[in-house]
Amino acid sequence: MVSTNDIRPGQSIIYENNLYLILEYQHVKPGKGRAFVKTKLKNITSGGVVDKTFRADEDVEQAFVDKQPFQFLYSEGENFYFMNTETYNQISLNKDFLQGDESLLKANQDVTISMHNENPIEVILPTAISLLVTKAEPAVKGDSVNSSTKEVTCETGLTLQVPMFINENDIIKIDTKTKSYMTRA
Repeated sequence: MVSTNDIRPGQSIIYENNLYLILEYQHVKPGKGRAFVKTKLKNITSGGVVDKTFRADEDVEQAFVDKQPFQFLYSEGENFYFMNTETYNQISLNKDFLQGDESLLKANQDVTISMHNENPIEVILPTAISLLVTKAEPAVKGDSVNSSTKEVTCETGLTLQVPMFINENDIIKIDTKTKSYMTRA
């Protein structure tokens, strides 16, 4: 148990049998009455965000989340297989668990997986990854009047907008948070 005075953003707590990540924290001491703590909590399993107010010095159960290094091995149908690089244990995660990030995974890529009680909670990708462009329309001279970007397809199936000078077989860096083009690698 931990006091609500000691919790901070980024920590995890268990409240009403659900695992929450603390997004925001504010300790309020009004002129009259007792102090209280306003928090914004993200439910790890459902992804929903709730505002919750606790009394100051109220005890909540602290959740211990372990971040472990994994390597993406391969995908088979709806399942994606990862190997812990320290213990060599393998786990399988469903496509729904990745929430659209499966298009940023390629074989032998290192990722971090947050675990709570040996159950995966979240896959954390590196901030930027390099992918090979497999399909790109050639840039036509004078075509930049309408737009200065074009759509390309990468080796993982990800499609995104890039500058006109990017061609097939180029390697580009992609921001994993926004799934957008950063630079040519």
